[in-house]
This record gives sequence, C-alpha cells and structure tokens, in this order.
Amino acid sequence: MLELDNLLIPFMEEAFRDLDAEDQARYKKLLTCEDNDMFEWFMQRSRPADPDLQRMVDIILKRVQPD
Repeated sequence: MLELDNLLIPFMEEAFRDLDAEDQARYKKLLTCEDNDMFEWFMQRSRPADPDLQRMVDIILKRVQPD
C-alpha cells in the first residue's frame, strides 16, 4: 500500500538504526502485519491489541506528528 510505503520507508531509512534492539524487533514484527490493519492504526481509527505493536505505531506517529 503506497500510503504505508510513504510512512514506513523513510522511517526505516532515517530512524531505524537509532532504535534499540527491542524496538528494532518490534518494527520488524510490525512489518509482518496486514496492510489494512496497519493503515487503520496509522490513521488512528483503531489500535493494535499487541502492546509491542502499539508502541511502534506510537513511535512512528510521533516522528511524523511532532508535538
């Protein structure tokens, strides 16, 4: 899904290496999820049941939606 690519590829290129090993593992786990689910999470229409996935969604959203 192009919308996800536009969000996740820059994150991978610019922020992934700065994550600790646990968050890097969470990011990789996020990438195994269904595109439709991720789209809903990033549009903040729903939340993942898994707290590890929610943490990664929050990290990515914070990066693209700074305070």
